[in-house]
Amino acid sequence: MKPRKNTKRVPSFRKLLRTSKIKLDNKLKNKQYKQQSAAKKYRKEQKKLREAVRDAISRKPFPLEECKKKQVAEKHEEEEEDALPLDMMDEDDLKLMEDLSQKASFLTRDLSSDEPVHIKKRKRESVMDKYEKVPRRMQTEPEKELIHLLPIKDKGGIIPRTMEKPVLNVAQDEEGDTEEMEEGEDFNEEPLPVLTPEEMAAQRRQKLQERKMHIAALASAILSEPDNNIKKLKELRAMLMEQDPNVAVIVRKLVMVSLMEIFKDIVPSYKIRPLTEAEKATKVKKETQKLREFEEGLVSQYKFYLENLEQTIKDWKQRKLKKSNVISLKAYKGLAEIAVKCLCELLVALPHFNFHNNIIVLIVPLMNDASKMISELCCEAVKKLFKQDKLGCASLGVVKVISGLVRGRNYDVRPEVLKVFLHLRIKEVELQKDSEDIAPKKKFMTYKEKRKNLSRMQRKWRKAEEKLERELLEAEASESKEKKLKLHTETLNIVFVTYFRILKKAQKSPLLPAVLEGLAKFAHLINVEFFDDLVIVLHSLIASGDLSYRESLHCILSAFHILSGQGDVLNIDPMKFYTHLYKTLFSLHAGRTNDDIEIVLQCLDVMFAKRRKQVSQQRALAFLKRLSTLALHVLPNSSVGILATNRVFMQVFPKMDLLLDNESQGSGVYLPELDEPEHCNAQNTALWELHLLQRHYHPMVRTFAAHLTAGAPTEGSAALPLDLSQRPATELFEAYSMRGMTFNPPVASVTPRRKDTFLQMDAFIDEELNKLLQQRIGETVVHKPLDFAKHLKESSLS
Repeated sequence: MKPRKNTKRVPSFRKLLRTSKIKLDNKLKNKQYKQQSAAKKYRKEQKKLREAVRDAISRKPFPLEECKKKQVAEKHEEEEEDALPLDMMDEDDLKLMEDLSQKASFLTRDLSSDEPVHIKKRKRESVMDKYEKVPRRMQTEPEKELIHLLPIKDKGGIIPRTMEKPVLNVAQDEEGDTEEMEEGEDFNEEPLPVLTPEEMAAQRRQKLQERKMHIAALASAILSEPDNNIKKLKELRAMLMEQDPNVAVIVRKLVMVSLMEIFKDIVPSYKIRPLTEAEKATKVKKETQKLREFEEGLVSQYKFYLENLEQTIKDWKQRKLKKSNVISLKAYKGLAEIAVKCLCELLVALPHFNFHNNIIVLIVPLMNDASKMISELCCEAVKKLFKQDKLGCASLGVVKVISGLVRGRNYDVRPEVLKVFLHLRIKEVELQKDSEDIAPKKKFMTYKEKRKNLSRMQRKWRKAEEKLERELLEAEASESKEKKLKLHTETLNIVFVTYFRILKKAQKSPLLPAVLEGLAKFAHLINVEFFDDLVIVLHSLIASGDLSYRESLHCILSAFHILSGQGDVLNIDPMKFYTHLYKTLFSLHAGRTNDDIEIVLQCLDVMFAKRRKQVSQQRALAFLKRLSTLALHVLPNSSVGILATNRVFMQVFPKMDLLLDNESQGSGVYLPELDEPEHCNAQNTALWELHLLQRHYHPMVRTFAAHLTAGAPTEGSAALPLDLSQRPATELFEAYSMRGMTFNPPVASVTPRRKDTFLQMDAFIDEELNKLLQQRIGETVVHKPLDFAKHLKESSLS
């Protein structure tokens, strides 16, 4: 018979092309699964073979026990009676006995097998019964581990070969280990050298000097060639994890400050953006590739450095310690302060670089920190950033975070957090000035230079190029100015939203003075639509009586700033604010409220000098008289500022010299206790306070008092010097302040009179008196005992 022909064909190439990819993957998976199954089956067979060989070697014969019969008492009798020799039995009986013995499975089966004989009859046998039927074997010797060798094949078949695995002498190894441990202990038990405190201090100084030299070497190498030594930043940053407890704190502080200074020096003046996939795939020059690697390494190391600073601050805030416990919890405060200082320096020095917003998010919450030192550091850094930020992008980011912080804390923050808004550079004059500073100034060639150096065609082309460049510069300047105005508008909107929320929801908050001060500064930039409502809110705050005197002054100043700018078009009568200021002027004195006089001077300047046409003569006379009285009760710098304001009153308003005459003008009597400036009859009094102020101990007060007594002339002998007449009252108040415990102008030192020395002390004494003195000196004096009770004894006897 012919073998069956294999009809299965190898698939053609076209058929393979038509086969789907999923089908091919399934075929490949099936093939791999079959190979794994075959390998698994082969491993199982090998395992069974090894187990069979192991059982054959370790198995031992066990003697069968005699079958116990049920009737123990009749055992011996039955044996004697029934025991018959085999030769006395018939062949048929013997054959029957042999057949029965074949059926006795218990006597013939292998006891090593754990499978029951009548397995079909006992299918439901329990697991415990099966376990009990397994024969017990005592293993006297430990089982030896075998190594299977290559089998031998002969005529009879395959002969497996095994070998015992050599067992090391554990006892000897343990003895050797114990000897080594004892030697190590003997070595460790050698007493360490005990260092004196002087030696320990010297050793610490040496270690610290080594670390300082290493830091200096790395820093100088990085600063000399930043492009080639950017990898040394990682080595220097690794020293932030210094583990030596003797110098760990100082070394970490030095590394923090060193890295901060290094980054301030080597960071470029632009922001580094990550490369796109297309840019990474394109081939570039070696110089460009080197620059890319430098920028990438710089950004990554700067990021890790900021993360280290942040983690240090978080560990201190959460009162956590690292697992190593190299630095104590007390020392973490010093590390955190240095970390905050570094972040503040980077916030101010690198506002254009990467991760600046992350630094802002770290610094702003620390402005409200319980530690006064850290709070002041962060507030000062934000103030510096506001002052130097010309464009306004960084200021906008800080204002956003501060507004979110105030709202998130439910207006429970320190007033210093809101007072930083006062340092924002948002003024119309500064906007124009800054745009001129930002606009690049292109120096063009003069006509003579063109004629000398260029041909006719070149001059023609150069003229067209210069025209185009001028147009581009104008467009760029206008664009930058528009961008700046847009940023400043957005910043002010956030500031005013924060202020208005506090005025609406937290009128009794300690933030109210800062809000009122901010409104007084930026009131001229508020939209006209809010003026009416804002003036009503300010008046209600003053009328409530819950404000302190300083807060009420800020309310008055804010209201008049609003009304003096765009608020002129509004029909609002500010008489109530004049009355409140007039009524509360005598609350000022030479004590704590002396500093509030600066705000009063600002209010008077806005209320009278800038609104002179809306102020009546009676009101001006009343304020002039009350201010002159107030000048007697305050410190010299306040007196100088008040007298300078009175000088403005006498020069701006006519007929103020009425108060320099003793004769009364008109009917009525001056009522100094009346709180209405329009009805107190101030024209019927005189400025008698000026005569007292001319005898003041401060020379500037005397000068201003004499000047006002003469009618505040602008020329003549009674006129003020030029340096005093042109300075505003607030500037004079600051110039002659005594906060630093200094007297301005300084007090002239009084030189003591020179005393003539006389050699003979008796030159002042008369001759007769001198003889009497010499006579008394020459007499011998006998000292008698003093009896203090003599007088009492005599009075008692009498």
